[in-house]
Amino acid sequence: MLSSRASIAAAKRLASTTSFAQQTGWTCAQCRNSIPTGRKGVPSLLRANGPTTRRYGSNAGNNGGRQHSNYGGRSKARRSAVMAATGGGAAAAAAAATVGGTLLAFGDDVKATYEAMERTGRVAAALVLCINDYRATLNRRDIVEDPEEKEILLKACHKRCADRTLKVLEQSGGIFIKLGQHLSAMNYLLPPEWTTTFIPLQDKCPVSSFESIQAMFKADTGQDLWDYFSEFSPEPIGAASLAQVHMATIKETGQNVAVKVQHPALQKWAKLDMDLTSFTFSTLKRFFPEYDLEWLSSEVEVSLPQELNFECEAENSKRTKEYFGSLSQPLPLVIPDVLWAKKRILVMACEAGKRLDDLNYMDSQGIDRDEVSATLARIFNEMIFGEGAPLHCDPHGGNIAIRKNDTRRRGPNFDIVLYDHGLYRDIPQDLRRSYAKMWLAVIDGDMEGMKKYVNEVAGIGEDKFPLFASAITGRDFMIVSATNEGGVMKPKEASEQKTMSTALQEGLLVDLVQMLGQVPRIILLILKTNDLTRSLDESLHTRQGPVRQFLILARYCMRTVFYEQLDEIRQRGSLYWPPNAIRVFAAWLGFLRVELKLEAFELWLSAKRLLGYKNMELEVTV
Repeated sequence: MLSSRASIAAAKRLASTTSFAQQTGWTCAQCRNSIPTGRKGVPSLLRANGPTTRRYGSNAGNNGGRQHSNYGGRSKARRSAVMAATGGGAAAAAAAATVGGTLLAFGDDVKATYEAMERTGRVAAALVLCINDYRATLNRRDIVEDPEEKEILLKACHKRCADRTLKVLEQSGGIFIKLGQHLSAMNYLLPPEWTTTFIPLQDKCPVSSFESIQAMFKADTGQDLWDYFSEFSPEPIGAASLAQVHMATIKETGQNVAVKVQHPALQKWAKLDMDLTSFTFSTLKRFFPEYDLEWLSSEVEVSLPQELNFECEAENSKRTKEYFGSLSQPLPLVIPDVLWAKKRILVMACEAGKRLDDLNYMDSQGIDRDEVSATLARIFNEMIFGEGAPLHCDPHGGNIAIRKNDTRRRGPNFDIVLYDHGLYRDIPQDLRRSYAKMWLAVIDGDMEGMKKYVNEVAGIGEDKFPLFASAITGRDFMIVSATNEGGVMKPKEASEQKTMSTALQEGLLVDLVQMLGQVPRIILLILKTNDLTRSLDESLHTRQGPVRQFLILARYCMRTVFYEQLDEIRQRGSLYWPPNAIRVFAAWLGFLRVELKLEAFELWLSAKRLLGYKNMELEVTV
C-alpha cells in the first residue's frame, strides 16, 4: 500500500511538474499551430473548418402528488451543493485506495507508476479542495440572513470549484475530457456555473503528435504509415476527446480518405481513468445515498470500451448504411464507406460537409432549414422505431454535417452526413412498441395511457410519472397535461424553461437523480438521443415550431403499432379470413389517419413557401 505521505508528496508536486499533455505527446487543438509536426517534404492536404446540449426539464407541480415546498429545507440544500462539487468534479476521484491498485497495474515500470500516482493525486487533491470549499461556504451561508447574499456566496463557490475541476480535466485529458463534455450537457443535474465552465471542452480537445500517430500505426498494422499512404496530413482536420481525423491518400489507388486514429495515450490510462470515475460515483453514493449517480459510471464502463474499439464502429457503420439503403423511401443520409479498420485505426471514404449550426451556409445555398429539421426527425425516428434498426446514441453537432446536393430531381437538395458510429444500441421489439404507444398517448394527451406505457417502458410509477413525462418530452408537465391548450404541440416559451429550472432548484433534483438510477440503461440512451436531436432542431431556428416534428413522430409510432397489430392478427389465422381482414382494415385506417394529417400539413407548408408566407399558423391535432 502506498503511504499517505507519498500521496501528499505527489499532490504537492503538481504545481511544479510538466503537464500530462507534454509527457504523452498531445496538446490542446488551439495550441497546435505552434508545434512543428509531420514528415519533411510531405505536404499537408486541404483542411476543412469545423471541428453539443442535453436538457431535461420537469415541473411536477401538484400533478405529481407532491408540493414543491416538500422538497425544501436547509439540509437538502446543503447536500445538493456538496453533490454539485463532487458530481461536477467527477474526474476528481479517489486517493490512496486507488493508487494501491495502480501500483499493481503498472508493476516494475517506475516512471509509469509515478505518473499514475501523480495523476491520481491530482484528481484527489481537487476533490478534497472542492469539498472543503463547499463546506466552508455552506457554513458561512448559515449565518447570512439575506437570501441574495446566500445565492451569491453559493454561485461563487460553484464557479471556483468548476474552474478548479476544469484544470484537472484538461491536465488529465483523454477519458476525462469525454466525461467533462458529458457533464457540460447535464444542465438538468448541475448548476450553470459548472456546465458553462465545461463548455470549452466541447472544442478544446487534445491533439496527439504526428510522431505518436506514426508509431501507433506501425505497432497496430506492422507497416510504416508511408508504406500505405502517399500523402498524410500531419495536422488533423478535427480532434475529439478520444480520437482525431487526418486526410490522406492511399498509395496504391490514389483514393482520398479520412483516417480516424485513437489518441495513443488513451490505451495507457483508460483502465485507471475508468476506475477513478467508478470510485468517485460509488463514493458519492456512500456519502449521499439520495444522489446515486452510479448509473452514469456504469454506462461509461459499458459504452467506453465500445467507443474505443474502431472495429466495432466499422461494423456499426456498415450495418447502418445497409439498413438505410434498404428502405423503400430512401432518406438523404450519407454514411461514409469504411475501407478497413483496426482497433485504434479506421480508414474511411472522405465525406465532407458543414456543421448543422452553420446557418449562413444553408441560407446561402438555398437549403430550407425546415426541411433539414424534418429530415433529421425522419432519420432518428427510423433508428428508434424501425424493425431491426440500429440506434446512433451520440448525435451531437460535431457528428453530423450537411452539404448541398442538386443531383436529385425530387426531394431534398442536401445530404445529411453522419459520423462517429462507436456508440450504438438495439432497442428490443417489446420496448420499441411500448415506447411508440407511450408517445402516441403523449401527443393525444391521454393521461391514463401515458401512465400505463411509461410504466411498461421505464418501470416508473405514478409518483414519478410527471417527472419522467417532463424528462422524455423536455417540457413542463403542466404543458404536457394541458391537452386543451395544444399540449406538447405548443411552441416552447422562455417562461416555461424558467419554471422547470426553478422546480429543480426547489428539490425535484433529488427525485430526478433517483429516477434516472432506476430506469433501464437503454432508456437513458434514448433520453440522451432525444435531447441531442431536440437541441439540433432548436439550433436550426425553424419556422413551423414543434408541430411537424410531432406529426413525423406520430407517423413512425403509428407504423410501429400497425405492425404489432398485424402480428397479433396473424396469430388468429390468415389475414384474408373475413374477420381478420376487417381487423386489418381497422388497423390500417388508424395508421392512415395520421399519414393523411402529415401529408396535409406538408402540403400546407409547401403552399406557404410558394406564397411567401412565413408566420401563418395551422392548428393540427393527431
